[in-house]
Amino acid sequence: MLLKVRKSKVKGNIRIPGSKSHTIRALFFASLAGGKSEIRSPLISDDALSAVAVCKALGAKIEKQDDKYIVEGFGKEPVIPEDVINVGNSGTTLRFGVMTAALGDGCSVFTGDWQIRQRPLGPLLCAINNLGAEAYSTRNNGKAPVVVKGKLKGGKTELDSVTSQYLSSILINSPLLPLDTEVIVTRLNEVPYVDITLWWLDKLGIKYENHGYKTFYIRGGQEYKPLNVTIPGDFSSATFFAVQAAISGEEFVLDNLDMTDPQGDKTVFAILEDMGAKVKVEGKSVRIKGCELVGREIDMNAIPDALPAMAVAGCFAKGETRLVNVPQARIKETDRIHVMCEQLRKMGADVMELEDGLVIRESKLKGCKLEGYGDHRIVMSLAIAGLNAEGETIIDTAEAVNVTFPEFISFLSQCGADISTCE
Repeated sequence: MLLKVRKSKVKGNIRIPGSKSHTIRALFFASLAGGKSEIRSPLISDDALSAVAVCKALGAKIEKQDDKYIVEGFGKEPVIPEDVINVGNSGTTLRFGVMTAALGDGCSVFTGDWQIRQRPLGPLLCAINNLGAEAYSTRNNGKAPVVVKGKLKGGKTELDSVTSQYLSSILINSPLLPLDTEVIVTRLNEVPYVDITLWWLDKLGIKYENHGYKTFYIRGGQEYKPLNVTIPGDFSSATFFAVQAAISGEEFVLDNLDMTDPQGDKTVFAILEDMGAKVKVEGKSVRIKGCELVGREIDMNAIPDALPAMAVAGCFAKGETRLVNVPQARIKETDRIHVMCEQLRKMGADVMELEDGLVIRESKLKGCKLEGYGDHRIVMSLAIAGLNAEGETIIDTAEAVNVTFPEFISFLSQCGADISTCE
């Protein structure tokens, strides 16, 4: 699907949909609980539906009723899947699912789409092996397809958590193991995503120790009680509208955002405010209005998902913007550092790759044909660039927005964007 975008005056009021990170965690926690759970206002997107499918394959009963999921969990005993489990495009679901499957007594096979089969999994597979189960890559490259065979027992492992999802997977599943678990973290990127997982563990009364994010000690023999939760809004999705307001000089009011939530991408508002935008928090809404932006250096390690959108913001900020300390952005659905550099250059941007980020200088963008590479955050970020570029911008693989934000295009259109799709 192609997305056609022309320069537009875009402003309005948007209710941000539920958080992907919270929705997927809620589905796994509810599945790992005994009894019936209720998850209200979940994100309904391709990634979330992948999590639903994986939890059902492992034995959970999940029913959608209006704007909520009713989940009957399998507790500590997932079933052995009848078939290969396909996680689609969801890296979070893959990383959580392989360890959950290893709680069971038997073999499970996981695969995904072409992007998933390029994403690393090796450190988590090593940890699973160290904790008493078996896990290996069928191509011996540390990537999906992978086979896992339970049962996990617990124990001690080192972990190179180049993506926070490895550590979150262990934290979610290890309380259910018969033995205590100790994780020595040799590297940890994206700390706020671990904080989201810890927020859930605290909410569910799980006993663990966090020693400065260097060592985690999780008590074994615990269990999860059924959940009754409402999913908060997604700050990662809000980022695109925040950047649109900041670079255009227009105003958005973004509803369903809780600034007390542990999601890391809420700091995007503080960053844009520091660059010159006007930001006001009004309860669970954030009002943001664009003003003249000034470039700065931004440590993106905690907020890698915001890199594509912030790269667009850098094109409209005076001077130089440096997005640094985010090497893990190269191992997402695409190498987002390289892809954003490549595509923004096509639009006339003055941008340069660093090993761990990007350097962007103020640029005048022109519409052209762009490649989205089937990466939802690339497609949405380039759409924002197109709304502020001269002429028409055409982005391919636009169907990728359904991975996390199916309403993205319609929301922009409702707010005045000249945006449309075609095959």
